[in-house]
Amino acid sequence: MTNSRRCIAIVVAAGRGTRAGGPVPKQYRLIGGQSVLRQTLQLFAAHPEVSGVLTVIHKDDSDLFAEAAADLPKMLAPVAGGATRQDSVRAGLHALAAQSPCSVLVHDAARPFASPALISRAIAATARYDAAIPVLPVTDTIKTVGERGAVAETLDRAALRTVQTPQAFDLEALSLAHDAAAAAGIVNLTDDAAVMEWAGHSVATFEGETTNVKLTSAEDLARAAREAAGGGLASLPDVRMGTGFDVHAFAPGDHVMLGGVAIPHAFALAGHSDADVGLHALTDAVLGALGDGDIGAHFPPSDPQWKGASSDRFLAHAVGLVAARGGRVAHLDLTLICEAPKVGPHREAIRAQVAGIAGVPVGRVSVKATTTEKLGFTGRREGIAAMASATIRLPFTEDDA
Repeated sequence: MTNSRRCIAIVVAAGRGTRAGGPVPKQYRLIGGQSVLRQTLQLFAAHPEVSGVLTVIHKDDSDLFAEAAADLPKMLAPVAGGATRQDSVRAGLHALAAQSPCSVLVHDAARPFASPALISRAIAATARYDAAIPVLPVTDTIKTVGERGAVAETLDRAALRTVQTPQAFDLEALSLAHDAAAAAGIVNLTDDAAVMEWAGHSVATFEGETTNVKLTSAEDLARAAREAAGGGLASLPDVRMGTGFDVHAFAPGDHVMLGGVAIPHAFALAGHSDADVGLHALTDAVLGALGDGDIGAHFPPSDPQWKGASSDRFLAHAVGLVAARGGRVAHLDLTLICEAPKVGPHREAIRAQVAGIAGVPVGRVSVKATTTEKLGFTGRREGIAAMASATIRLPFTEDDA
Protein backbone atom coordinates (compact mmCIF):
# COMPACT_ATOMS: atom_id res chain seq x y z
CA MET A 1 0.00 0.00 0.00
CA THR A 2 1.16 3.57 -0.66
CA ASN A 3 -0.20 6.88 0.47
CA SER A 4 -0.41 8.06 -3.14
CA ARG A 5 -3.93 6.58 -3.28
CA ARG A 6 -6.97 8.74 -2.87
CA CYS A 7 -8.33 9.09 0.66
CA ILE A 8 -12.01 9.71 1.38
CA ALA A 9 -13.46 10.55 4.78
CA ILE A 10 -16.73 9.00 5.96
CA VAL A 11 -18.35 11.14 8.65
CA VAL A 12 -20.95 9.18 10.61
CA ALA A 13 -23.81 11.54 11.49
CA ALA A 14 -26.93 9.34 11.46
CA GLY A 15 -27.40 9.06 15.23
CA ARG A 16 -30.10 10.77 17.26
CA GLY A 17 -27.85 11.82 20.17
CA THR A 18 -30.63 11.39 22.75
CA ARG A 19 -28.26 11.64 25.74
CA ALA A 20 -27.50 15.24 24.77
CA GLY A 21 -31.16 16.28 24.76
CA GLY A 22 -32.27 19.36 22.86
CA PRO A 23 -34.61 19.97 19.91
CA VAL A 24 -32.20 18.63 17.24
CA PRO A 25 -29.62 15.82 17.24
CA LYS A 26 -26.35 16.83 18.89
CA GLN A 27 -24.40 16.95 15.61
CA TYR A 28 -26.60 19.86 14.53
CA ARG A 29 -26.34 21.80 17.81
CA LEU A 30 -24.47 25.11 17.55
CA ILE A 31 -21.07 25.71 19.12
CA GLY A 32 -19.45 29.06 18.52
CA GLY A 33 -22.12 29.93 15.95
CA GLN A 34 -21.62 26.79 13.85
CA SER A 35 -23.10 23.32 14.10
CA VAL A 36 -20.95 20.50 15.46
CA LEU A 37 -21.28 18.69 12.13
CA ARG A 38 -20.18 21.69 10.05
CA GLN A 39 -17.05 22.08 12.16
CA THR A 40 -16.28 18.39 11.68
CA LEU A 41 -16.89 18.53 7.94
CA GLN A 42 -14.68 21.62 7.60
CA LEU A 43 -11.72 19.75 9.08
CA PHE A 44 -11.80 17.09 6.39
CA ALA A 45 -12.94 19.29 3.51
CA ALA A 46 -10.01 21.65 4.12
CA HIS A 47 -7.37 18.94 4.54
CA PRO A 48 -5.16 18.80 1.44
CA GLU A 49 -4.77 15.00 1.53
CA VAL A 50 -8.51 14.26 1.71
CA SER A 51 -10.06 13.80 -1.73
CA GLY A 52 -13.71 13.74 -0.72
CA VAL A 53 -16.05 13.74 2.26
CA LEU A 54 -19.06 11.40 2.46
CA THR A 55 -21.55 12.00 5.26
CA VAL A 56 -23.90 9.30 6.49
CA ILE A 57 -27.04 10.99 7.81
CA HIS A 58 -30.45 10.08 9.18
CA LYS A 59 -33.12 9.96 6.48
CA ASP A 60 -35.02 12.80 8.20
CA ASP A 61 -32.04 15.18 8.39
CA SER A 62 -31.56 16.20 4.76
CA ASP A 63 -32.36 19.87 5.37
CA LEU A 64 -30.18 20.06 8.48
CA PHE A 65 -27.31 18.45 6.61
CA ALA A 66 -27.68 20.78 3.63
CA GLU A 67 -27.32 23.76 5.94
CA ALA A 68 -24.31 22.24 7.74
CA ALA A 69 -22.49 21.41 4.49
CA ALA A 70 -23.40 24.54 2.49
CA ASP A 71 -20.53 25.82 0.30
CA LEU A 72 -17.96 23.35 1.66
CA PRO A 73 -15.63 21.82 -0.95
CA LYS A 74 -15.12 18.10 -1.62
CA MET A 75 -18.56 17.11 -0.31
CA LEU A 76 -20.06 13.95 -1.81
CA ALA A 77 -23.79 13.28 -1.88
CA PRO A 78 -24.91 12.13 1.60
CA VAL A 79 -26.05 8.58 2.27
CA ALA A 80 -28.91 7.51 4.55
CA GLY A 81 -27.72 5.49 7.54
CA GLY A 82 -29.21 2.47 9.22
CA ALA A 83 -30.47 1.34 12.61
CA THR A 84 -26.97 0.84 14.06
CA ARG A 85 -23.59 2.46 13.61
CA GLN A 86 -22.42 -0.65 11.78
CA ASP A 87 -25.33 -0.36 9.36
CA SER A 88 -24.55 3.32 8.77
CA VAL A 89 -20.85 2.80 8.08
CA ARG A 90 -21.66 -0.13 5.81
CA ALA A 91 -24.03 2.08 3.81
CA GLY A 92 -21.26 4.62 3.38
CA LEU A 93 -18.79 1.95 2.29
CA HIS A 94 -21.22 0.60 -0.29
CA ALA A 95 -21.65 4.13 -1.69
CA LEU A 96 -17.88 4.28 -2.20
CA ALA A 97 -17.50 0.84 -3.76
CA ALA A 98 -16.56 2.27 -7.15
CA GLN A 99 -13.75 4.32 -5.56
CA SER A 100 -11.58 1.30 -4.68
CA PRO A 101 -8.60 1.08 -4.48
CA CYS A 102 -8.81 3.85 -1.97
CA SER A 103 -8.08 4.61 1.66
CA VAL A 104 -10.95 5.62 3.91
CA LEU A 105 -11.12 7.47 7.22
CA VAL A 106 -14.17 6.83 9.40
CA HIS A 107 -14.90 9.63 11.86
CA ASP A 108 -17.61 10.43 14.38
CA ALA A 109 -19.55 13.60 13.56
CA ALA A 110 -19.52 14.44 17.28
CA ARG A 111 -15.71 14.82 17.35
CA PRO A 112 -15.29 18.34 15.90
CA PHE A 113 -11.97 19.06 17.61
CA ALA A 114 -9.66 16.69 15.74
CA SER A 115 -6.65 18.55 14.36
CA PRO A 116 -5.26 18.58 10.81
CA ALA A 117 -2.13 16.91 12.23
CA LEU A 118 -4.21 13.99 13.55
CA ILE A 119 -5.86 13.56 10.15
CA SER A 120 -2.41 13.56 8.55
CA ARG A 121 -1.26 10.82 10.95
CA ALA A 122 -4.32 8.76 10.07
CA ILE A 123 -3.67 9.12 6.35
CA ALA A 124 0.02 8.29 6.80
CA ALA A 125 -1.00 5.07 8.58
CA THR A 126 -2.93 3.91 5.51
CA ALA A 127 0.37 3.69 3.62
CA ARG A 128 1.48 0.87 5.94
CA TYR A 129 -1.61 -0.84 7.31
CA ASP A 130 -5.06 -2.07 6.26
CA ALA A 131 -6.38 -0.84 9.62
CA ALA A 132 -5.04 1.73 12.09
CA ILE A 133 -6.66 3.69 14.93
CA PRO A 134 -5.72 6.69 17.11
CA VAL A 135 -5.24 5.79 20.77
CA LEU A 136 -4.28 7.40 24.07
CA PRO A 137 -2.73 5.79 27.15
CA VAL A 138 -5.10 5.17 30.06
CA THR A 139 -4.11 7.39 32.97
CA ASP A 140 -6.82 6.42 35.49
CA THR A 141 -6.85 3.18 37.42
CA ILE A 142 -9.33 0.76 35.80
CA LYS A 143 -11.26 -1.85 37.78
CA THR A 144 -13.88 -4.41 36.84
CA VAL A 145 -16.92 -4.51 39.10
CA GLY A 146 -19.11 -7.49 39.94
CA GLU A 147 -22.88 -7.79 40.07
CA ARG A 148 -23.15 -6.33 43.58
CA GLY A 149 -20.90 -3.36 42.82
CA ALA A 150 -17.81 -4.80 44.50
CA VAL A 151 -14.43 -4.59 42.77
CA ALA A 152 -13.64 -7.87 41.02
CA GLU A 153 -10.26 -7.02 39.51
CA THR A 154 -7.79 -4.17 38.98
CA LEU A 155 -6.50 -4.13 35.42
CA ASP A 156 -2.95 -3.38 34.36
CA ARG A 157 -3.37 -0.03 32.64
CA ALA A 158 0.06 -0.25 30.97
CA ALA A 159 -1.50 -2.28 28.15
CA LEU A 160 -4.78 -0.35 27.99
CA ARG A 161 -5.64 2.40 25.52
CA THR A 162 -8.67 4.57 24.84
CA VAL A 163 -9.69 4.66 21.19
CA GLN A 164 -10.70 7.65 19.03
CA THR A 165 -11.56 8.46 15.44
CA PRO A 166 -10.68 9.05 12.61
CA GLN A 167 -9.91 5.40 12.12
CA ALA A 168 -8.00 4.58 8.95
CA PHE A 169 -8.58 1.62 6.63
CA ASP A 170 -8.20 0.15 3.20
CA LEU A 171 -11.64 0.67 1.66
CA GLU A 172 -12.01 -2.81 0.17
CA ALA A 173 -10.77 -4.59 3.31
CA LEU A 174 -13.15 -2.69 5.59
CA SER A 175 -16.09 -3.16 3.23
CA LEU A 176 -15.54 -6.91 3.04
CA ALA A 177 -15.23 -7.12 6.83
CA HIS A 178 -18.51 -5.23 7.34
CA ASP A 179 -20.32 -7.41 4.81
CA ALA A 180 -19.03 -10.57 6.49
CA ALA A 181 -20.09 -9.35 9.94
CA ALA A 182 -23.56 -8.46 8.66
CA ALA A 183 -23.94 -11.88 7.02
CA ALA A 184 -22.97 -13.55 10.30
CA GLY A 185 -25.46 -11.49 12.31
CA ILE A 186 -22.73 -9.63 14.21
CA VAL A 187 -24.38 -6.27 14.87
CA ASN A 188 -23.15 -4.85 18.19
CA LEU A 189 -19.49 -4.03 17.52
CA THR A 190 -18.78 -0.52 18.78
CA ASP A 191 -16.28 0.69 16.19
CA ASP A 192 -14.87 -0.22 12.82
CA ALA A 193 -11.62 -1.49 14.30
CA ALA A 194 -13.68 -4.10 16.16
CA VAL A 195 -15.22 -5.16 12.83
CA MET A 196 -11.75 -5.62 11.35
CA GLU A 197 -10.58 -7.52 14.44
CA TRP A 198 -13.59 -9.84 14.19
CA ALA A 199 -12.74 -10.46 10.53
CA GLY A 200 -9.20 -11.49 11.47
CA HIS A 201 -7.27 -8.35 10.57
CA SER A 202 -4.47 -6.89 12.64
CA VAL A 203 -5.20 -3.32 13.75
CA ALA A 204 -2.26 -0.93 14.19
CA THR A 205 -2.31 2.18 16.41
CA PHE A 206 -1.06 5.74 16.14
CA GLU A 207 -1.03 8.68 18.54
CA GLY A 208 -4.38 10.27 19.32
CA GLU A 209 -5.12 13.67 20.88
CA THR A 210 -6.46 14.56 24.31
CA THR A 211 -8.46 17.41 22.76
CA ASN A 212 -10.20 15.08 20.29
CA VAL A 213 -13.14 14.48 22.61
CA LYS A 214 -16.50 13.06 21.62
CA LEU A 215 -19.50 15.22 22.50
CA THR A 216 -22.02 12.87 24.09
CA SER A 217 -23.98 14.59 26.84
CA ALA A 218 -25.57 17.99 27.39
CA GLU A 219 -22.68 18.74 29.74
CA ASP A 220 -20.19 17.99 26.93
CA LEU A 221 -21.96 20.43 24.63
CA ALA A 222 -22.09 23.12 27.29
CA ARG A 223 -18.38 22.68 27.99
CA ALA A 224 -17.60 22.89 24.28
CA ALA A 225 -19.65 26.08 24.00
CA ARG A 226 -17.64 27.63 26.83
CA GLU A 227 -14.46 26.51 25.10
CA ALA A 228 -15.55 28.13 21.85
CA ALA A 229 -16.30 31.32 23.74
CA GLY A 230 -12.70 31.39 24.93
CA GLY A 231 -12.93 29.73 28.34
CA GLY A 232 -10.68 26.83 27.35
CA LEU A 233 -7.97 29.14 26.09
CA ALA A 234 -7.63 30.59 29.57
CA SER A 235 -5.81 27.42 30.63
CA LEU A 236 -3.01 28.26 28.15
CA PRO A 237 -1.34 31.30 29.74
CA ASP A 238 1.51 31.89 27.26
CA VAL A 239 -0.02 34.24 24.66
CA ARG A 240 2.10 34.83 21.57
CA MET A 241 1.58 36.75 18.34
CA GLY A 242 3.38 36.44 15.01
CA THR A 243 3.14 38.24 11.69
CA GLY A 244 3.60 37.18 8.10
CA PHE A 245 3.96 38.92 4.76
CA ASP A 246 4.07 37.50 1.25
CA VAL A 247 3.99 38.67 -2.36
CA HIS A 248 3.37 36.84 -5.63
CA ALA A 249 3.41 38.25 -9.14
CA PHE A 250 0.75 37.59 -11.73
CA ALA A 251 1.39 35.00 -14.45
CA PRO A 252 -0.69 33.53 -17.28
CA GLY A 253 -3.73 31.65 -16.02
CA ASP A 254 -7.44 31.84 -15.35
CA HIS A 255 -7.69 31.90 -11.54
CA VAL A 256 -5.83 32.77 -8.36
CA MET A 257 -5.72 30.81 -5.12
CA LEU A 258 -6.47 33.06 -2.16
CA GLY A 259 -6.95 31.60 1.31
CA GLY A 260 -7.55 28.15 -0.13
CA VAL A 261 -10.28 29.33 -2.50
CA ALA A 262 -9.93 29.32 -6.30
CA ILE A 263 -11.11 32.71 -7.54
CA PRO A 264 -11.64 33.27 -11.29
CA HIS A 265 -9.30 35.93 -12.66
CA ALA A 266 -7.58 36.97 -15.88
CA PHE A 267 -4.25 35.83 -14.43
CA ALA A 268 -2.81 33.26 -12.03
CA LEU A 269 -0.15 33.84 -9.39
CA ALA A 270 3.41 32.69 -10.05
CA GLY A 271 5.15 30.53 -7.48
CA HIS A 272 6.78 27.18 -6.79
CA SER A 273 3.65 25.90 -5.02
CA ASP A 274 0.11 27.03 -5.85
CA ALA A 275 1.26 30.57 -4.90
CA ASP A 276 -1.57 31.11 -2.40
CA VAL A 277 -0.28 34.40 -1.04
CA GLY A 278 -2.85 34.46 1.76
CA LEU A 279 -2.08 31.01 3.16
CA HIS A 280 1.65 31.68 2.85
CA ALA A 281 1.35 34.83 4.95
CA LEU A 282 -0.77 33.01 7.54
CA THR A 283 1.72 30.13 7.70
CA ASP A 284 4.57 32.54 8.39
CA ALA A 285 2.47 34.28 11.04
CA VAL A 286 1.85 31.01 12.91
CA LEU A 287 5.50 29.96 12.59
CA GLY A 288 6.52 33.41 13.81
CA ALA A 289 4.35 33.07 16.89
CA LEU A 290 6.09 29.77 17.59
CA GLY A 291 9.54 31.22 16.92
CA ASP A 292 10.08 28.35 14.49
CA GLY A 293 11.56 29.84 11.32
CA ASP A 294 9.56 30.64 8.21
CA ILE A 295 7.75 28.84 5.43
CA GLY A 296 10.90 28.59 3.31
CA ALA A 297 12.73 26.75 6.09
CA HIS A 298 9.98 24.15 6.42
CA PHE A 299 9.07 23.90 2.72
CA PRO A 300 12.12 25.04 0.70
CA PRO A 301 11.31 26.04 -2.89
CA SER A 302 14.42 24.13 -3.97
CA ASP A 303 12.67 20.87 -3.03
CA PRO A 304 10.80 19.50 -6.07
CA GLN A 305 8.17 17.77 -3.91
CA TRP A 306 6.57 21.16 -3.19
CA LYS A 307 6.26 22.14 -6.86
CA GLY A 308 2.60 22.94 -7.45
CA ALA A 309 1.70 21.83 -3.91
CA SER A 310 -1.54 23.01 -2.32
CA SER A 311 -0.72 25.61 0.32
CA ASP A 312 -3.37 24.13 2.65
CA ARG A 313 -0.74 21.67 3.81
CA PHE A 314 1.68 24.47 4.77
CA LEU A 315 -0.78 26.11 7.14
CA ALA A 316 -1.95 22.72 8.45
CA HIS A 317 1.68 21.86 9.21
CA ALA A 318 2.22 25.09 11.14
CA VAL A 319 -0.99 24.59 13.14
CA GLY A 320 0.09 21.01 13.83
CA LEU A 321 3.32 22.33 15.35
CA VAL A 322 1.24 24.48 17.72
CA ALA A 323 -0.82 21.43 18.74
CA ALA A 324 2.34 19.36 19.21
CA ARG A 325 3.46 21.85 21.86
CA GLY A 326 0.15 21.59 23.67
CA GLY A 327 -1.14 24.89 22.30
CA ARG A 328 -3.99 26.25 20.23
CA VAL A 329 -4.52 28.89 17.62
CA ALA A 330 -6.62 31.66 19.16
CA HIS A 331 -7.08 34.01 16.19
CA LEU A 332 -5.96 34.49 12.59
CA ASP A 333 -6.13 37.82 10.75
CA LEU A 334 -5.46 38.08 7.01
CA THR A 335 -5.32 41.21 4.84
CA LEU A 336 -5.15 40.80 1.06
CA ILE A 337 -3.72 43.75 -0.90
CA CYS A 338 -4.70 44.00 -4.57
CA GLU A 339 -6.66 46.01 -7.11
CA ALA A 340 -8.24 42.84 -8.50
CA PRO A 341 -9.83 40.37 -8.15
CA LYS A 342 -12.48 41.60 -5.77
CA VAL A 343 -12.15 39.74 -2.49
CA GLY A 344 -15.48 40.76 -0.93
CA PRO A 345 -17.67 38.19 -2.72
CA HIS A 346 -15.32 35.41 -1.57
CA ARG A 347 -14.59 36.63 1.95
CA GLU A 348 -16.82 34.16 3.80
CA ALA A 349 -15.61 31.21 1.72
CA ILE A 350 -12.01 32.14 2.55
CA ARG A 351 -12.84 32.47 6.24
CA ALA A 352 -14.49 29.05 6.26
CA GLN A 353 -11.59 27.46 4.42
CA VAL A 354 -8.95 28.95 6.72
CA ALA A 355 -10.99 27.99 9.79
CA GLY A 356 -11.21 24.42 8.54
CA ILE A 357 -7.49 24.16 7.87
CA ALA A 358 -6.59 25.63 11.26
CA GLY A 359 -9.28 23.73 13.18
CA VAL A 360 -10.78 26.86 14.75
CA PRO A 361 -14.31 28.33 14.74
CA VAL A 362 -14.87 30.67 11.82
CA GLY A 363 -15.41 33.47 14.33
CA ARG A 364 -11.68 33.28 15.10
CA VAL A 365 -10.71 34.08 11.50
CA SER A 366 -10.71 37.57 10.01
CA VAL A 367 -10.27 38.27 6.29
CA LYS A 368 -9.95 41.83 4.99
CA ALA A 369 -8.96 43.38 1.68
CA THR A 370 -7.56 46.72 0.65
CA THR A 371 -5.87 48.46 -2.27
CA THR A 372 -2.84 50.74 -2.46
CA GLU A 373 -4.79 53.46 -4.28
CA LYS A 374 -3.15 52.39 -7.56
CA LEU A 375 0.34 52.97 -6.13
CA GLY A 376 3.20 50.46 -6.34
CA PHE A 377 3.24 47.03 -7.94
CA THR A 378 -0.19 46.04 -6.57
CA GLY A 379 -1.60 49.36 -7.80
CA ARG A 380 -0.20 48.58 -11.25
CA ARG A 381 -1.95 45.16 -11.07
CA GLU A 382 1.35 43.29 -11.26
CA GLY A 383 0.58 40.97 -8.37
CA ILE A 384 -0.97 40.47 -4.94
CA ALA A 385 0.45 40.97 -1.45
CA ALA A 386 -0.81 39.68 1.87
CA MET A 387 -0.23 40.55 5.51
CA ALA A 388 -1.26 38.25 8.34
CA SER A 389 -1.10 37.96 12.08
CA ALA A 390 -1.63 34.90 14.25
CA THR A 391 -2.34 34.75 17.96
CA ILE A 392 -1.58 31.43 19.64
CA ARG A 393 -1.72 30.24 23.22
CA LEU A 394 0.75 27.76 24.70
CA PRO A 395 1.27 26.21 28.12
CA PHE A 396 4.23 27.49 30.10
CA THR A 397 7.22 25.12 30.19
CA GLU A 398 10.44 25.03 32.19
CA ASP A 399 12.20 26.58 29.20
CA ASP A 400 9.99 29.67 29.57
CA ALA A 401 11.05 30.30 33.16
